[in-house]
Amino acid sequence: MLSRRLWQLINLSRKLWVRTTLIALLGIVAAVTAAVVDPVIPRALADRIGEDAVMPILNVLASSMLAVTTFSLSVMVSAHHAASSQVTPRSHRLLLEDTTTQTVLATFLGAFVFALVSIILFRAGFHAGSAPVVVFLFTVLVVALVVLAILRWIDHLSRLGSMDETIAQVETRARATLRKYRAAPSLGARPLPGTASIPAGAEPILAPRGGHVQFVDMAGLSARAAEAEAEIYLAATPGEFLVAGAPLAWLHPAGSAPPAAFQPAFEIDAVRSFDQDARFALVVLSEIASRALSPGLNDPGTAIDVIARLERLLAECDPVNDEVRYPNLFAPTVNADDLVGDAFDAIARDGAGMVEVMRRLVKALNTLRTGGDAGLAHAAERMTARALAQAERALVLDDDKAGLKALADQRDRHRSGAAAPG
Repeated sequence: MLSRRLWQLINLSRKLWVRTTLIALLGIVAAVTAAVVDPVIPRALADRIGEDAVMPILNVLASSMLAVTTFSLSVMVSAHHAASSQVTPRSHRLLLEDTTTQTVLATFLGAFVFALVSIILFRAGFHAGSAPVVVFLFTVLVVALVVLAILRWIDHLSRLGSMDETIAQVETRARATLRKYRAAPSLGARPLPGTASIPAGAEPILAPRGGHVQFVDMAGLSARAAEAEAEIYLAATPGEFLVAGAPLAWLHPAGSAPPAAFQPAFEIDAVRSFDQDARFALVVLSEIASRALSPGLNDPGTAIDVIARLERLLAECDPVNDEVRYPNLFAPTVNADDLVGDAFDAIARDGAGMVEVMRRLVKALNTLRTGGDAGLAHAAERMTARALAQAERALVLDDDKAGLKALADQRDRHRSGAAAPG
């Protein structure tokens, strides 16, 4: 499990300004390197590559990169708005973390700042003697980075903000989050069946502010609990929404440590995060399908595509690892009914009147019903009955209703050894 500091560093690395700053710092690095290696640079090379050889390139970078950055930012904003309006508003947060877009924009803006800093240092007289040789080498490196970024940007622009690309990014994040969840379904703690399992007299650890729980530092929480010789019973796991003053967890025995000492282990913000919230990515995919089924879009093909991706995500889940890494902690487990419900419930409701969508949904549920995971199989069994009930009310033709029921029954005939119809 990630520690809170490592999680914060990962989130920081997803910020555009961080990568921009790293590239812009090349101007300062060039100045320091020039002062260090000045004595070893041959005089003939310094005479050949002087300020006149470097300044024109820096001027071109300074003048062109700002325009390219402005244009690229406008393209990115337009693509994000298109994805938010056509796919789902939640996809915007994922697109903001797109590494290709961030790297390209950071390269453009960083090259501009690098050129500007280098020009200022030249005009201020800091780059004297053999320094222009070093600056020239760094400038060639920056130009190479810019050329590579432009090539990546051209290829990426054809997909940026498109329906297929956005759905693929959400699926990729969902797969990574589900893998983490299956590896630690209770976040590495002991499973907590329900609030009835919390000992009487336990002291609440209250939320300092309202919002969604984004991250829980299980390692840090366990270490503090071990120091206090106490047990922590989590009441809010990643994805949960609570108000200020609501219990985040329960401390037992009461008084073994100040409850406020455990609050920093919980990261709370206004929006949900994909990192530890296995259900959120499934909800976002389901929202994409529901929006596609709305009368305004009327795009059942996208809904069918999302159903196939959800089927693949759940059917290909890794086996659950019940290893307890933090014996002092107890945490609720996301059950299979929640996962299957988050994935398919809204689609079954909004696509109930479209037989082609319901047919694909039943096939996906049949895959889960015959899979090796007993929890998902039982959850899919219940979801199948719910989907058929929705279709019974929404479909007009009796033939369509009978066809869906027959499709759902194929799973039972298959398990009993009978041949399923083609």
